[in-house]
Amino acid sequence: MSQQIAEKAVLQDPYDPVGLPDYDREFITPEELHTFEKALNVPEAFVAINDWRPINQRVRKTRGRRKNPKRSRDETREGVLYTLLKWPLLAFVLAWIAVLSCGYVLVRVYIVLYEQWVSWRGKRQQLRRALWDQKDYPSWLSAAKALDAYLGNDKWKETDEYAYYDHLTITKVLGQLKRARYETERELNSGTRAEEVPAIEEIRALLEACVKNNFAGVENPRLYSEAYSGTKDLVQEYIDEVHTCIQLVRDCREIDKEVKYQHFKHLDTNFGRTALCLSGGATFAYYHFGVVKALLDEGALPEIVTGTSGGSLIAGLVATRSDEELKQLLVPALAHRIRACSEGLTTWVPRWYRTGARFDTLDWARQCSWFCRGSTTFREAYERTGRILNVSCVPSDPHSPTILANYLTCPDCVIWSAVLASAAVPGILNPVVLMVKRDGKLQPFSFGHKWKDGSLRTDIPIRALNLHFNVNFTIVSQVNPHVNLFFFSSRGTVGRPVTHRKGRGWRGGFLGTAIEQYIKLDLNKWLRVLRHLELLPRPLGQDWSEIWLQKFSGTVTIWPKSIPSDFFYLLSDPSPERLARMINAGKQSTFPKIQFIKNRLKIENAIMRGLQQYSSTGGRSLSPILSRRMQAPELEPADALSQRLDASFPERHEDGDSRYVDDSMSHSTGSSRPQTPTRRGSLMEEIRRQSAVFFDDPDIYRDEDAVVT
Repeated sequence: MSQQIAEKAVLQDPYDPVGLPDYDREFITPEELHTFEKALNVPEAFVAINDWRPINQRVRKTRGRRKNPKRSRDETREGVLYTLLKWPLLAFVLAWIAVLSCGYVLVRVYIVLYEQWVSWRGKRQQLRRALWDQKDYPSWLSAAKALDAYLGNDKWKETDEYAYYDHLTITKVLGQLKRARYETERELNSGTRAEEVPAIEEIRALLEACVKNNFAGVENPRLYSEAYSGTKDLVQEYIDEVHTCIQLVRDCREIDKEVKYQHFKHLDTNFGRTALCLSGGATFAYYHFGVVKALLDEGALPEIVTGTSGGSLIAGLVATRSDEELKQLLVPALAHRIRACSEGLTTWVPRWYRTGARFDTLDWARQCSWFCRGSTTFREAYERTGRILNVSCVPSDPHSPTILANYLTCPDCVIWSAVLASAAVPGILNPVVLMVKRDGKLQPFSFGHKWKDGSLRTDIPIRALNLHFNVNFTIVSQVNPHVNLFFFSSRGTVGRPVTHRKGRGWRGGFLGTAIEQYIKLDLNKWLRVLRHLELLPRPLGQDWSEIWLQKFSGTVTIWPKSIPSDFFYLLSDPSPERLARMINAGKQSTFPKIQFIKNRLKIENAIMRGLQQYSSTGGRSLSPILSRRMQAPELEPADALSQRLDASFPERHEDGDSRYVDDSMSHSTGSSRPQTPTRRGSLMEEIRRQSAVFFDDPDIYRDEDAVVT
């Protein structure tokens, strides 16, 4: 059946909406919309825009001039000097920021011209154009290897030494792993009992020592930034060998299952998880479709997905659909279902005058529900697809912490309400009430308090992902237009090395890079001055400083290449042709990162398959994601026989990290997912185990810019 669905996805016209799954289906019922409307319109005495100030759903005309709320004295420590210097200082800082911004633009233009005239000429330019003309990853990889061969990057791969990782340690560990594996296979093939094979103990010790996040620097992005395809041959060989040894342990028949479970749990805790983070960015967020499609086609789509603002809509679509459904949906015809901005000026201008928002909340709820399969909750999405969806929401109350909505923090929350809240930019969409589903009926969540755009504080919730799911490797698809201009990798980025001096130099030369870095750091300094001195006004009652001062990147950051016309269509629905271009641009920007991501997931998935296979031992229950994977076919055959492992492992890491001490590591990423839903036995027990996460690093809680979730 799945094969027929896949064939249908290939054969359908990518511009024909009839081929989209559930194209004409309305998932949400009028009763659910009515319940949501009632929650939005609860009298002011019961529902507030925050804990301190009631909300006016409609803007009411008042006599005289409407005064903006002033900051209190205890907030600003107002005095004579503050009153005298506030506005002059604000004017000076803003003027200097404007000067720095103009200077930064000029520097970036100089760097682009430098690269174009000095580097991209002749044969190199032809190979580069051929690289960007490819539509699928295998063709792109072939073109990237041709460009590497021309630039001499193959010689760099063959040389083990490199300043950004410990090649001596990797060489030593690789040799020990190979010797131990060959000796183990030889002795087991000769009929030696597992209890008598000393080489197996060496393999066990080596795996526990080297299967860790960024061991000896092998996951340093610099290792993938010196060539267009791949990394050092030594690094690739090491990753393949570790993967083979993990498979040997997993397929062992002589070793006790409980011992295997403890071993893989330890490896999973040390290695961590991978998450895909989709940023906000209004209609720029549609570039995420191409990013997801490229990862999905290559089997490199993580099962932990987070989205903020516009990115939450794409994340909701990904988390509620199976792989086969996504392959049919991620086509240009999907533009026919994106109708959120279909209204004209004569409709939204009067609405904005009446309500203070351009878009109608109920209409957006109906449109959004199709992408989230109606009133599907975070728990139901997790049970249906095995993907862990996370959505960042900011409370209207400026004092309360943000929430990362997922199947642990609010399992019964309806996804479309969280997506609306995460996209509720002040002036664009009014704050909304999160809804939960209990006994099949919707009702307000968290006392009916209202929530708004997650990008205002936590566009990329890295800390919360680490806290809840042990995520330490993030793939960030960043499309925010106000951030895109300031992204600059002076020494190249993953799959895109520096264009001159065989990738070993600085973009625009050392002087160009130095000026760019200085201006950008100075801009950041003055923006922080504005925030810490409370100089900025608060239009629409919102502190906007965090939209510039957050961390917008991850371990791997994907920056889809936008065009100037995207700003003209910032709040417009895409046509099928424009969506096709955005999908292709998203794929093109993802291709250089795929090898890095694949290498990471190769080990992570091998660990997870071993954990899932033996996590039911000793009376432990499987989570839905693990129980479904047990039914999935093996992606790669095992390479060897069996080994024996030690029966006990300490609960703490060697470095003192005790983030995960639970009995079941069940939020994992993996590449094979069954399509039949499986419900858990005990949700509360699962939440209790999964939430047993602690940090030993006190600096995490001292950072004044950290977001508490």
